Amino acid sequence: MSQRIEDYALIGDTHTAALVGRDGSIDWLCAPRFDSGACFAALLGGPEHGHWRLAPDAGATRVARRYRDDTLVLETTFETDGGEARVVDFLPIREDVCHVVRLVEGVRGQVAMRMDLVVRFDYGATVPWVRRRDGTFTAVAGPNGLALRSPVETRGRQLATEARFSVAAGQRVPFVLTWYPSRLEPPPPIDAEQALADTVAWWREWSSRCTYQGPWRDAVVRSLITLKALTYDPTGGIVAAPTTSLPERIGGVRNWDYRYCWVRDATFTLYAMMHGGYHDEAGAWRDWLLRAVAGDPAQLQILYGLGGERRIPETEADWLPGYEASRPVRIGNAAVDQLQLDVFGELMDALHVARRSGLHPEAAAWALQRHLMEYLEQTWRQPDEGIWEVRGGPRVFTHSRVMAWVAFDRAVKAVEQFGLHGPVERWRRVRDEIHDDVCEHGYSADLGAFVQSYGSTALDASLLLIPLVGFLPPDDPRVVGTVAAVERELLRDGFVLRYSTQEDAADGLPPGEGAFLPCTCWLADAYAQTGRRDDAERLFERLLAIRNDVGLLAEEYDPAAGRMLGNFPQAFSHVALVNTASNLSRTGTGTTEHRTRA
Repeated sequence: MSQRIEDYALIGDTHTAALVGRDGSIDWLCAPRFDSGACFAALLGGPEHGHWRLAPDAGATRVARRYRDDTLVLETTFETDGGEARVVDFLPIREDVCHVVRLVEGVRGQVAMRMDLVVRFDYGATVPWVRRRDGTFTAVAGPNGLALRSPVETRGRQLATEARFSVAAGQRVPFVLTWYPSRLEPPPPIDAEQALADTVAWWREWSSRCTYQGPWRDAVVRSLITLKALTYDPTGGIVAAPTTSLPERIGGVRNWDYRYCWVRDATFTLYAMMHGGYHDEAGAWRDWLLRAVAGDPAQLQILYGLGGERRIPETEADWLPGYEASRPVRIGNAAVDQLQLDVFGELMDALHVARRSGLHPEAAAWALQRHLMEYLEQTWRQPDEGIWEVRGGPRVFTHSRVMAWVAFDRAVKAVEQFGLHGPVERWRRVRDEIHDDVCEHGYSADLGAFVQSYGSTALDASLLLIPLVGFLPPDDPRVVGTVAAVERELLRDGFVLRYSTQEDAADGLPPGEGAFLPCTCWLADAYAQTGRRDDAERLFERLLAIRNDVGLLAEEYDPAAGRMLGNFPQAFSHVALVNTASNLSRTGTGTTEHRTRA
């Protein structure tokens, strides 16, 4: 039986990441970058597909863990009948080489410990060539090499490496695993203790710059640290999650690869970073966006690689059984080829927010935006696959049309507020045409609410964003009716579904998934905007209560089973947490800041 998704914690170095389970096992590690082939893939298979476990040999009577202060250094404390030991896990902040450091520390008494290391490259498929040279264990296959250094003696057994040792109170035993290109010699060893001190100091300095001072500061700081950890430092891109194929339904097929950067997340992420006071990170994300989307507007994609790569073919790792038999395991994401018109609005809105917030403007940005608007003028009437990337064929999604309106609205504001040049009268006419079109065809008078797509009676939580983007004011009866309909049809035990997959087979997938956590934040924002302050805080507190013991959130949550679902940790969930906390902290009268406010 695999560990639950919420039983994992994240460690990372702003280049790559690993997931550490409560049992002391690192079951997922991608090196040297987020989207490269996994060195450990037990998360999606079993221990035989790669893992690294450090834990008491006879098991523990109690396990407790925490992040050290406001850092990404994880401490897991194991109590046993003989004493207490702590494992300190982290990835040192680096320039080029990826190290995973594990320090075993005796706290009380004496504890017999065991280390089990199974290296399998290429998502658990490739058994490496293992050697021991000058006290260094190395594992090599293809382009990948790993080197393990420790004073503890190790031995090989059945295509794995193990060690048994004891720690007494006050003793500290280091283990350092280093990734390197197999064509080269292993890098020189590092001092684990110095690396720990440097890493703690780096994260403390970074987190100390957070400017949020509201009542949910601990949750906000932890979310911002998580977002920083999911940032690929060389480019400024932020991955949606460090994992692939963690299921939205246990045993189901809704398993996607999220180790890429989504244009759709742009505005929300900019807000979250700026709410926290991290303008450098916001600027780096803005610059990544501009580089990634540069070129022919007809080739605008919804997602890109960490460096802006465009080719992201989707394949299946059929040798992996998947998390709790949730198959297939996907590598890559075929949604890259979908038409999703809402990303034009998100991109235009992100660049509008950047200008409004005083981020240093990119000289070529406006020329790119004008080209995008020329293309959108010709394409906004087309059906698309929408915000949820359905695989049941294109439709006229209401949210997509709303975001097309946002694109023209922000283009108009660029001229009106920042003196940029463009065909503003024509853009105003198109903006008004889209607004009329949505209000006529995207709203159902019978339901008293906006609907998911034209001609449909299905509801969609993305329509909670209508007042947030400024399409209609929060007190418009159509907005109030939409909020009420979402409450009535999509709210489950305090959490919001994206849409009803039971009723809407048009998404091309089998029914059933958890509640999408950012949607719960959107409903809290909608409550606050319409004066329901107590309801907003109550809903938000319910979201905070399901964070795991170290403050992390997945993409979705199953209220009935009481467990997290989807890729983990999910950047969008933490972005939404930061933005809703900021909205609720800033307003005492129940009106959140619109994304359109000048």
